[in-house]
Amino acid sequence: MEFEVKLNGKSLSIPIENPFKIDIEATAKRIESFMTEAGSLSRGLDFNGLLPKMIRGVAGCENGCPADARKLVARGFSNFKLDYIEGGILLAECPTADGKSLVIKLFPDF
Repeated sequence: MEFEVKLNGKSLSIPIENPFKIDIEATAKRIESFMTEAGSLSRGLDFNGLLPKMIRGVAGCENGCPADARKLVARGFSNFKLDYIEGGILLAECPTADGKSLVIKLFPDF
């Protein structure tokens, strides 16, 4: 499983070894640091809430994947626009505090 984060023409790849034991806070901080380095603001973006929901939407496919991902997209989350892409990919997109577009994709292992 892997997160791909894109902002201002730059990208960050974050591999997820075990989706059931991920350090969400550390992963969120990596994204926030990436945003700062890319010259943008992370103010108001709830990565600590979004990331585990994205993982649960894709991980554990024996529980009905991609139905969980589609349920998350239908419910939405905060100011993120969510989308399900064929192949089990979840996409979250939102404007940053300074008006730029942040895109986070979660790619499954299957």
